[in-house]
Amino acid sequence: MNPRREYRTSRGQLFDTVEEGGLRASAPYVSSTEIAEQENEHGLDILHDRVNVLKRLTEDIHGEADGHNRLLDGMASAMDASRGIMSGTMDRFKRVFETKSTRTIFTIVGSCVVVFLLVYYLTK
Repeated sequence: MNPRREYRTSRGQLFDTVEEGGLRASAPYVSSTEIAEQENEHGLDILHDRVNVLKRLTEDIHGEADGHNRLLDGMASAMDASRGIMSGTMDRFKRVFETKSTRTIFTIVGSCVVVFLLVYYLTK
């Protein structure tokens, strides 16, 4: 049982015994006290609802942050993989251009492409 309700029931029992003995508590005092208790209970209910909303919001934010962290981790590993691929490609290009005969072949092919493009634009 709620401690507030226990307090209220024990307090009610106390006033009931006073009223039975011929002493009556004034009606406005009792009703104002009950009204204040109702307002307090209503305020506690509103506060409880707001706390629940804040709790759900923080859980949602935590979930979003976890999702974003997983996404960033995935992107970091993908970037590492692409860095490895690019470094391998660059190593291959270096090996190709290190030999003199390959460099001469690339010069001839590049010159042919330039001449073809030049003739294409001149005839157009």
